[in-house]
Amino acid sequence: MKAYIYLDGEILSQNITEHPAPGDLSIAADSGYFNAEKLGERVDILLGDMDSLGEYSIPGEIEVINYPPEKDLTDAQLAVDIAIGRGADNIIFIGGLDGRLDHTLSLLGILEDLGSRGIYAMALSGLNRVRYLKNSSVLIPRSGYKYLSVLACDEKVRGVSVEGCKYPLENARLSRWLQYAVSNEIEGNCALVSVRRGGIFIIESRDKADGT
Repeated sequence: MKAYIYLDGEILSQNITEHPAPGDLSIAADSGYFNAEKLGERVDILLGDMDSLGEYSIPGEIEVINYPPEKDLTDAQLAVDIAIGRGADNIIFIGGLDGRLDHTLSLLGILEDLGSRGIYAMALSGLNRVRYLKNSSVLIPRSGYKYLSVLACDEKVRGVSVEGCKYPLENARLSRWLQYAVSNEIEGNCALVSVRRGGIFIIESRDKADGT
């Protein structure tokens, strides 16, 4: 089952093409509810301490799960636990990338954790789209995102290849302190990104001026 998790943070709604289908689970984490509303999407579950919602009226058919303001896990992680508990094996985060840096880095850690557990996950905002890949390969279709970057998550990453882009890579080595696979561009219909050993973030992005 696929789950959509709506988080706080700026989104460019006109660039978001990922939408829940019938049967998908839709979760809003606290003020992420406003992003779901902005996109015109239904919400099945609303969770958090609700401090950001104030007296905002929530439709009665939405399941509301309240948490105290002081808690160990972020709202994003709480939403992940609920999604997995209800059978999700594919999780799409909307929001969470273009707001507070600490929340963004936390979300990237969640993507890495989910990928390491065999759960497909992606985060997007309309300005950026991020996925985690480890010891595998993936096709990235050409889209409205201008740039394609590959960043090492591990101390040393081996066998990184990028095909179908302006600057191809073949069996390259990357590290957290040597990130030279940034701001590439897909030239054909898609790019093939692969990594033989280690984990990478694959980031599709556009200039903000191009996304408005």
